[in-house]
Amino acid sequence: MKKKKREYMSSELVQSFIKIYGLEEKMEAIAIRDFLEDYLDESLYQEITSVSLKNGMLDIKIKSPLLKNDFRMRKTFFLQKFRSVIGEEKINDLQFL
Repeated sequence: MKKKKREYMSSELVQSFIKIYGLEEKMEAIAIRDFLEDYLDESLYQEITSVSLKNGMLDIKIKSPLLKNDFRMRKTFFLQKFRSVIGEEKINDLQFL
């Protein structure tokens, strides 16, 4: 009797590795970074040094003080945009550093 080989699609394998190694938040941070790359001008996007998500807190590090202030003034707007990208329940708060 032959054993049946289990076949997986590559996307299923990637998703299972992400869950096993706890990389969901990193993938969501990458999705937000991709959104910012599409949304912002190239020169403005270059001012963003890092995007990280831990325990529902999204931290975005920005080099330019002017851009950082602009993001802080429109925090609720960006929070809604980011929630629409990765899901309502995944981001509790947003911080610009």
